[in-house]
Amino acid sequence: MDQETTDTGTGGGDAGRSAGSLDEVDRRILAELSRDGRMSVRTLAERVHVSRTNAYARMERLLRDRVITGFHARVVPERAGLGTSAYVGLTIEQNTWREVSAELARVRYIEHAALIGGDHDVLALVRAPDNAALRDVVLNRVQSIAGVLSTRTWLVFEEFVGESGPWD
Repeated sequence: MDQETTDTGTGGGDAGRSAGSLDEVDRRILAELSRDGRMSVRTLAERVHVSRTNAYARMERLLRDRVITGFHARVVPERAGLGTSAYVGLTIEQNTWREVSAELARVRYIEHAALIGGDHDVLALVRAPDNAALRDVVLNRVQSIAGVLSTRTWLVFEEFVGESGPWD
């Protein structure tokens, strides 16, 4: 079940749309795979109390419907040499999201970016080796993107992953 995701997570215009309703077994499958995407179909079936054939068919459907877009490793940024994390809020010119997001996707150290509502238009998570690299990302790379009007940076001092996900 080790697969590399090919989805960039940009949504491709499907934000807020659902492939269909998920039943309780689907939600349990998602919860189990969220905890350990490397488990075998046999183990998955045992944990969600369905047959291997049923587990495999459901997993294939979830992949086909793009409910699951891939499997990945959870990396501890600090242990991987990325000791500085920050959220960067961007204010952009109206109607430049597609161009700005395409450029942001090419900026090294930007882990995630989202079009948001509120005081800023875009929120990006930057994980960099140090403050100098973060400064370069924000002041040289991001602020030079056509359509970016301003940025605001919030340093992350500590973070955690919740103990339960939306599928639990």
